[in-house]
Parts: sequence; C-alpha cells; structure tokens
Amino acid sequence: MFMNSRKSFYIAMLMFGVVQAFAQQPLKLWYKQPAQKWTDALPIGNGRIGGMIYGGVTEDHIQYNEQSLWTGGPRDYNRKGAVKYLEPIRKLLADGKQAEAEAMAQQHFMGTKSDEATYAADSAKWFKMIGSYHLPQDELFHDDNLKTINLPTEQGWEVSPGFEGVDGAVWFIKHFNVPADWKGKNLVISLGRIRDIDRTWLNGDYIGTTSGNAYRKYIIPANKIHIGENRLAVQVINFYDKGGFTSNAKTLSVYPEGSENDAISLAGEWKYFIQDDKPPAYPRYNADYQPFADLYLQFPKQEVTDYKRDLDLTTATAHVSYKADGVIYTREYFSSAPDQVMAVHLIADKPGKISLKALLGSLHKNYVIRKIDDHTLGLSLKVKDGVLRGVSYLHVQAMGGKVVVTPKNISVTGANEATFYLTAATNFKNYHDVSGNPEAICKAQIAAITHKNYAAIRDAHIKDYQRYFNTFSIDLGKGENADLPTDERILKFGQSVDPSFISLYAQYGRYLLISSSRPGNGPANLQGLWNNLLTPPWGSKFTTNINLQMNYWPAEVLNLSACSQPFFSIVDDLSKTGHETAAEHYGAPGWVLHHNTDLWRGAAPVNASNHGIWVSGAAWLCHQLWEHYLYTGDKGFLQKRAYPEMKGAAEFFVHFLVKNPKTGYLISTPSNSPEHGGLVAGPTMDHQIIRDLLKNCLEAAKVLNIDKAFADTLKLKYSQIAPNKIGKYGQLQEWMEDKDDTTDTHRHVSHMWGVYPGTDITFKTPELLNAAEKSMKYRGDEGTGWSIAWKVNIWARMHQGDHAYLMLTKLLSPADVSSGKEKGGVYHNLFDAHPPFQIDGNFGGAAGLAEMLLQSQGDAIELLPALPTALPQGSIKGICARGGFVLDLEWQNGRLKNLQVLSKLGKTCRLAYAGRTISIETQTGKNYRFDADLKQL
Repeated sequence: MFMNSRKSFYIAMLMFGVVQAFAQQPLKLWYKQPAQKWTDALPIGNGRIGGMIYGGVTEDHIQYNEQSLWTGGPRDYNRKGAVKYLEPIRKLLADGKQAEAEAMAQQHFMGTKSDEATYAADSAKWFKMIGSYHLPQDELFHDDNLKTINLPTEQGWEVSPGFEGVDGAVWFIKHFNVPADWKGKNLVISLGRIRDIDRTWLNGDYIGTTSGNAYRKYIIPANKIHIGENRLAVQVINFYDKGGFTSNAKTLSVYPEGSENDAISLAGEWKYFIQDDKPPAYPRYNADYQPFADLYLQFPKQEVTDYKRDLDLTTATAHVSYKADGVIYTREYFSSAPDQVMAVHLIADKPGKISLKALLGSLHKNYVIRKIDDHTLGLSLKVKDGVLRGVSYLHVQAMGGKVVVTPKNISVTGANEATFYLTAATNFKNYHDVSGNPEAICKAQIAAITHKNYAAIRDAHIKDYQRYFNTFSIDLGKGENADLPTDERILKFGQSVDPSFISLYAQYGRYLLISSSRPGNGPANLQGLWNNLLTPPWGSKFTTNINLQMNYWPAEVLNLSACSQPFFSIVDDLSKTGHETAAEHYGAPGWVLHHNTDLWRGAAPVNASNHGIWVSGAAWLCHQLWEHYLYTGDKGFLQKRAYPEMKGAAEFFVHFLVKNPKTGYLISTPSNSPEHGGLVAGPTMDHQIIRDLLKNCLEAAKVLNIDKAFADTLKLKYSQIAPNKIGKYGQLQEWMEDKDDTTDTHRHVSHMWGVYPGTDITFKTPELLNAAEKSMKYRGDEGTGWSIAWKVNIWARMHQGDHAYLMLTKLLSPADVSSGKEKGGVYHNLFDAHPPFQIDGNFGGAAGLAEMLLQSQGDAIELLPALPTALPQGSIKGICARGGFVLDLEWQNGRLKNLQVLSKLGKTCRLAYAGRTISIETQTGKNYRFDADLKQL
C-alpha cells in the first residue's frame, strides 16, 4: 500500500514540474546550483514563519524567522518635558540658526533610548573590568592556540564564524616585519575604521585610542620600531551592531611617514581573543528584528548530476532535485498558513534511499536543544538584553526506515520518504504584552498536524495561497531568455529583450507580499519576513518616511487588498502610542509618527535631530487607509477604523501648523525633508502630505455625513498651507527657501510625493508638473534599489513610459557585480538591493509596472497611460482601479486591443484612452466589455 502511495505522490510531483522541466514553468525562479550566500537562497513564508532555502546537496541549510522575535521590550519611547523645547527650536530655525536648533533638539527633544537610566553606572564597572588586560606582553598573547580571523571585515565581524552576536571587548594580534631601509623613520599605522573604540599597542607600548566610526592613523616614533618583527595588539571595544575593522583592505597598512606608496599591508590573518562578550546593554532608540534559528539537513556524500533548484510562485513551493547513483532525489519546501508549519518533504524514485541527519542551531547565545519525544526535537532561546523568548519544534514523519531522536539531532536511515515539520513561536502577544506561551503554541501546532498526511497539508497550503495569488495574472510575451536560469537572466536582462522576466518580477513582488503579510500577523518590515543577522541593516525595522508605505503600494492595485490588513493593524497600534507622543513632544491632540518604529510601536523622534524629527509619518500612513477605501468602498472600514485615525492625524496638524511671519502661510516646523538637508521649517513634502490628509478627511466626513464643524476647520487650514513653489532653476522646490542644488543626486526625492503617491501635482497643474520633471532630471536616474523603484512610479505617473521602463531596467540590473562592490538592483534571488537587501524595492517595482499600465487616481481610469515602447504587446487580468473596478485588458502593437471591466460596487465607470473618455453606469457584480475604441460590446 505504501509503494502505491509513494508512487502516486511522485507522479503528482512530476505533474507539478518538480523533478523535470523547471525552466518550462513561466513563474519560477530556478538555478543550476545551490545557494552560496543568503541572497542566493529562496524565500518561503506564511506571513509569520519565513525560511530561506539554500538547497545544498551534502548539507542543506534552511535559515528561518518568526515575525515577532525582536530585541528590546515594552517601554515608553517619549521624552518627558520635550514640549518645553518646541518653541525655542522653532525660534532658532526662524532665525536661521539650524545648527543650534539641531543641537538643542538632539539634547532635549529626541525620544528616549532603552537602558538609559542604568547604562552609565553599568558601563563604568565594565570598562574597569576589561581594562585589566592592559599589556600585550601578558601571557595571554603568547598563546599559539589563539584562533585566527581574516581582517578587515568590511560588513562587521558578525559575518565571521565565531563572531555571530559578539559585542564587547576583543583583542586582535598581528606580527609584521619592518625592512632595514625603514630604520630611523617614523611609521604610520593605519587601521581604517574600527567600531566602536580601539586601544592600540605596538611592541608593548601603548600608542593611542580613538572612539567612534572614524579612521585610525597612529604615528609611531622611530625609536619605538623594531627592524624585523613587530607585534601590534589592538583591543576593540564594540557596544552593539557591527564590530571590528570595517574599512577595506587598502586602509589596513603600515608605512614610513610621508611614503604611503611604500606601505606594507596588514590585511589578512590576525590572531584574536574574545576577552568579554557581555557588555552592559547599550542604550538604543529602536529594537532590531532578529533571526530565529537554522535547520541543517546533512546527507551522505554523493556524486550528483542534473541538479536543479526552484521556487514556484504559482504554488508557493520551493524544490531541489538531482540524480545520484541512478536515483532521483527530490525535496519540496513550503510554509503553510493553515497549519502554521514549515514543511520539508524528501522523496526518491527508489525505496529505502532517504537517509540524513537533521540539526537545529541558532545565532542567539542563549539557546538549548532538547529531545521532546521520539519524533520531535525542540529548541528554546532567549534574545540578548530583551524580554522575548522563542521556542521551535522540529517533528519528523517517515515512511519506512528508522528514526532516532537524540538531544542533539534527528536521524533518518533507509526511509522511503520523510517529512520534517518546523514551527516557531515567541511569548509576544502585542506591543505591551509579552505573556505568551511559545512552548504551548508549538506543542499544539505539531499535535494538530500529526494526524494529517503530507499531501493534505500541502493541498491546504496551496489552496490557501492561491486564493490570494490567483486573483491576478500578467503576460508580456516570452522573450529570448525565458528558458535560462534566473541568475543568468538577470545578467542578460539589460542587453536583450526579456519581457517575461518583468512579468516574473511583478508576480514575485506579489508572492513576497503574500508570504510576509497575512491577515492576523504583523506587517512586512524592511526585509519583509526574512533576516539572517543579529544586527540586520537598519535594524530591519519599520521605516515610515517611505519604506513601510512602499511595502504596500502594490496591495490594492495588484489585487492583494487582504494583505494590507497587517498594515492597518500597525496603524491601529501607532495611533495609540503616537497619541502619547503628540502630547509629550508637541502638546497636541491627535497622534503623530516620526521616521522609524519597531515591534514595540515607539512613535517618538529617534536617531539624530537632523533627520529624526519628521512629523508626517501618521499622515502618510493615513493616505493608504483612504486608498483602501477608494479601492474597496468598504464603508464599515472607513467609519470604524480609517476615519477615526485620519481624524486623529488631522487634529494633530490643526494644532501643530504655525503661521510663517514672512509669508503668512501655515507651515510645518520643526521637520525635515526626509534624510536630506537637516532640521528645517516648512519642507515641501510635509505640506503635500498634510494637504492630502486634510482633503481626504473632508471627503471621508462627507461620505459618513459627520463632523461638519471639524470639516469647516480643515477647509480653512487647507487653504492656508504653504503651496508648492517653483525655484530659480525651474525646479520644484524641496524647501521653503529656493536652495536646491542641481548637482544633488540624493536618493530621497521627497518633494515628488505630490506626484506619486499623492495627487497634489497632476496634469491639471502643468507648471508644477513641469517643475517636478525638471527636479527629477536634476536628481538623476541612479539610486539605491527602493529609490529607483520610487522613480519608476513617478515617471509612470507623469505618463513617461519609456523613462519609467529605463528605471525598471536599472531596478532589475545585477546587484552582485564582478568588482565585488554591490549596487542597487537585484540579487540572484531577485531580492532588491538597497544595498544591502531591502524588500521595499521589490514592492515598489511591482507597483511601478502597474502604474505604467493603469492609473485611476484622477477622474477616470486611464488605460495604458505610460506603456513603454519596449512592451508593445501583453495582457493583464485582475488589475484593480479605484471605485471598485477590476479590469482585464489586452494590447497589441502598443495599442489597446480589448477590455473587460468588473464592477464590484456598481458605481459610474469613466474610462480614458488615447484622448477619448467614456462614462457608463454599472451594476454590482456585472462585467462590461469594450473594443479598442472603448465601444461597449
């Protein structure tokens, strides 16, 4: 009976194209080799548990995450009494004293950090303790058994084996030889940048210390130098984040003073000793998203042929297949939302061939592995300097063969097939409650699947996933590289025609959103759901001056409205914490949000005052609440959820805006144009977003027939806000003052918000649109990944399809370049490169393609408004427009061929194409068909 079951399943796998014909599947990422690094690995996720599949032959590695595992804990992010400094800061800015305003704001107005109260005393004790090893002659440094590391580590030492998660004090020892002709010369020892403090000795003599991420160059007197061997000893003290020598190899050298060309390189192998890795918790503004753990599958060594690895976007399943000793081996991976487990299924086309060991491990220092039962291994961990605990269960079901579970691993020998189910949970319940029981959650989830077979779990996963994914399709034609592996297609994309690669990329964006943002879970962060570092780039948090918002740009238009639910949930939380921030920092009603937040939903200004005091986060989030209503017509959502939060954000600005004495306009101060130009009064972006918020609140109040008096207040305020201005170069001004630099290519194009995603600047304001176009040309076409994605949307909104397509080609260029230096584009697994990885570029790029093909922000649904000449034919089904319309359209030779419109709300439908606009009345649930001239069929 088993053999029939196994054969039936194997045939089913063949039908899904698992074992053969990978390249023939139109919506697959596929490769001829296993992943070599994390950005080669393939992502799977169920909105809560995410995995990165490496697909190795002798050892497979699945690095995994659980969405709620972060550093830190519940706390108050607001600085008590900050409001006392609001008016003094405003006055300094009004008087043109930006530096003084930033200094005052940094000291008195920024939010609080974690562990602020205890750090000074704790660190004094710790510094005294680590200073006990003060001389390199100590016998400690004569130990020939010291481990070695190659320096420098440009991305920080946490990427080096043995240094994962290390903070504290580490000694590095290097011996180097000075040639005889350097005798009598002073030497320069260049150590490049070191994070965070170095204390450096040469031949037992202390030569200096430097703090901060600065370059170190020490001048050594000639009488301190040995001709021949010298010993350099550096104590590196790192508080958190990336530690160690972080410059490139050229900066690590020694040379005679004034003769840098004669330098001897100090790069390469150094000895090291971790003196103490338990420094006191360093004060931090924000928490970091954390990796959870790693699953390793170890197999007998075999000679392998016909290796293939893929990710099937149509079923949200990843696969590995290869042939060894006449046997075809196949693995399938997915992360199931219905059953809340990650599954790894292993089969062979001959019985008794499945043998392997499964091991769990984690980068977290505080973790233990234990046997749960005869089929289950458990892992428990605790986040360093935080309140969160995690538990993971790995359960195996095998057919035939032998299973042995020890406290270290699970071994399977001679099985016909085997399936591993992995689950993970934490004690996080919400941003102020960490009383959850992860052990009980994992136990229940594994218990729930033990009575099910793999086929049933797999079918439930696919059915659940496809109810999201199958709402949309796009076909832009095949192209000459469609049958190549994905990494090869990336390399060739810029030099050849491959429209199906664009289709794949758009659908991959939808796949990533479904995988990282499901109803009932948290929203996608800077890396979606996936992170392999204890100190991820930018904390892998929620950056709210564009990045979190960009994550959800494709949700409505690409028919994934349900995936916005986690976004709405974080807005719910932030409207509460942001209410406290509004009161504490601004003495204002309503709520406010600055440029970053995390799992604990802090809303206060963080990081540095020159970019952290930005007040428009709440208003921008509310823009997307209103967009959801425009697309869905969900009046209940508007009444119970969106409008109260929109109103709260508007109440803040009614209080916050102040009259500029020079112009008489209301302006936003203090604030900044995100991450550009420092703390200012009246940045253009703020005013665009605030106008949008007030306008949408007015519309919402009208729809709901409420708040007439408040609406009258908003109308008055709206008319008084400082308008967009055109500067001396014909550009759209980024600030109140005409100070734009035409050579400035900064990645943020914040004053373009009114073009996209806003509607402050449209074809109805041609002078402003022309100025915006000039600003875009001055700013240039290069940028980081997400910045390029934003530019795709802006150029599309301006109906310049070829320019938008140019930006899309840059977004799809290889980030892994031969020089070894990363740039914006895509990695081998199509993850967007900021660099490093940020997922917002994936989402922004998918939205940008949609913006080329359909726009509905105006009075009509515009068909093919920015169709590039590079995409002369295609079809799209399931694209959504504001007003509750779903469209299928086809075009040939750059011209519309036919159109079908489904009306979900029964509203009037206005369609615009090629200079013609028509209007029809519709009925709910009915389809309407049109020809190329918009004649109804």
